[in-house]
Amino acid sequence: MHADAEHEITVRQAVSADLEPLTDLFDQYRQFQGQHADRAAARSFLKARFDHGESILFIALAGDAPLGFAQLYPSFSSVALSRVFILNDLFVAETGRRRQVASRLLAELEAYAWSFGACRITLNVGRSNTSAQALYAARGWEQDERHFMVHRYPPPNAGDA
Repeated sequence: MHADAEHEITVRQAVSADLEPLTDLFDQYRQFQGQHADRAAARSFLKARFDHGESILFIALAGDAPLGFAQLYPSFSSVALSRVFILNDLFVAETGRRRQVASRLLAELEAYAWSFGACRITLNVGRSNTSAQALYAARGWEQDERHFMVHRYPPPNAGDA
């Protein structure tokens, strides 16, 4: 756990008791990503991750006030024969910005991943999100020059069978 007495900001791995403050942050994050507000769906999604142990969540707090969160998904590299983590979500609420909350979240999740012998943490960041890109670069994250990432999405109406 990392705490800063001057700003009283604490970053730690979240537990199920953090579900409500995480839900608020997660719903804000989804809205930031262009989705409609849906607190119930956000809560249900996070609760399922907790219930099934499918992700590792970190929360940043100033006292009891939630400032931000990050969510890692565990995976593996067959080539490296090692654990990999996917940093799928990182969000800092307006009240936490310009207070190094994102850096603190990154430090905590990096320490977590390395403690499990992970060979890497992977993330996608929007091409237009230059402030996040600068933060990642400053912390030693590197753009992948060896691999070209592509995605396959379901065709339209695939779920209408």
